[in-house]
Amino acid sequence: MASTRSDSQQPTIFVLFGATGDLAKRMVLPSFHQLHVEGLLPEEWLLVGNGRHDTSDDEFRDHVRSALEEFGSGADDWDSFSERIRFAGNGFTVDDPGDLVDVVAKAREDIGDAQLVHYIALPPSTFEDYTAALGAHGLADGARVVYEKPFGTSQKAFEQLDKAVHEVLDEKQIYRIDHFLGKEATQNLHVLRFANGMIDGIWNSEHVEQVQIDVPETLNIDDRAEFYDSTGAVLDMLVTHLFQVAAEVAMEPPATLDAEDLQSARESVIGCFRPIDTSEVVLGQYDGYRDVEGVAEDSVVDTFVAATLWVDTDRWRGVPFLLRTGKMLGVGAQRVSLVFRTPANSPLKDLPRDGAVLSFDLSGNGAIDVAMTVKEPGPDFDLSVGHLSLPLPSVPDAEPLSPYSRLILDVLNGDRSLFTRPDGLAHVWEVAAPLLNDPPEVKSYAPGSMGPDEADELAAPCGWLVH
Repeated sequence: MASTRSDSQQPTIFVLFGATGDLAKRMVLPSFHQLHVEGLLPEEWLLVGNGRHDTSDDEFRDHVRSALEEFGSGADDWDSFSERIRFAGNGFTVDDPGDLVDVVAKAREDIGDAQLVHYIALPPSTFEDYTAALGAHGLADGARVVYEKPFGTSQKAFEQLDKAVHEVLDEKQIYRIDHFLGKEATQNLHVLRFANGMIDGIWNSEHVEQVQIDVPETLNIDDRAEFYDSTGAVLDMLVTHLFQVAAEVAMEPPATLDAEDLQSARESVIGCFRPIDTSEVVLGQYDGYRDVEGVAEDSVVDTFVAATLWVDTDRWRGVPFLLRTGKMLGVGAQRVSLVFRTPANSPLKDLPRDGAVLSFDLSGNGAIDVAMTVKEPGPDFDLSVGHLSLPLPSVPDAEPLSPYSRLILDVLNGDRSLFTRPDGLAHVWEVAAPLLNDPPEVKSYAPGSMGPDEADELAAPCGWLVH
């Protein structure tokens, strides 16, 4: 493994708020455990779970083990992992810190002067209160604080939250997580482009006809219905993951891939995103969504969104970035595709529109795919589309981390290069404002389909590549 242990071996206390919730058990706990198994945690560390109930350490350990067995790769090296687990119950508010202050103090006695890392694995409506409580009880000084997405639910809510967080924390302490930025294939967008001249030379509007960022999901929302019915696909995916991935594709080359330069390049191009035109957006809701427990009977929340994003830079002006995601669709995928233009003076006729595509599969451990037009083997001169694929785990010495593991490791190392900054997020909300303030009518679609038919028109003439 090329990575090294974190931040000068400084002892670390990792406080997980919402430790018994869905996000913690599915993502955070298995990822933290992976870092332990790979030997990437500091020599001295403790994991402190926090929640409202008066849960014992042993009860929390049982919960963690169940989460690792259900959602991780098993409870390898369990004895050495579990002995470092604590629980601080009875909530955590400005008025009452529950058991957390005492548990952290005891943890510091056990492992020394430790770096505090707080991970708030809770809904965004709680961020202000928990941040204020960290400040009120002396747990913010020098700490690193991880916030889940979305960081705010509207432009006004973002501005209010950003102000409240900065009243307690310096910007360098803040880690706004977006796990799509931690995916191996997302990071390979940089390497493939900036390390390979044959790719860098065609990464522009002269050669690219469309960019598709497509994340259809076959999953429903049964396990998070109340949360989803207060957000929907636009807030849950479009203004978070898909906008950030679009920035990764569209950015100008940074001076270096260090945190400051990479963040600046990402935020700079987000500043060139044109506000969404709602005539180029299709919203949908799958049939049966309102029957899910926790969903309002008259809900008009979108479970599907397809939108065209325009990037007003010299490199990308005139190229549509087509963004699509939704629940209960016929195919699950996480794919970024650059669809290249057909040669203007080609002697060949009727070339396929999807005959030259460079794709990044963001799912799992990632892959890079190339589609190209070729002659079908045989006596006739018929054209077909051939495919080449490079699974990233097949690269020599590859030992990929999960996106959450990579990002948690970066927090431990103090590396903010794959985390968002407030200037970029502020413009994201400006870009999304027309859609959030005056959304188009939400159209119904059948579960197992690829969403409302109107979404197909957005991807013309090439059509959606994932279908």
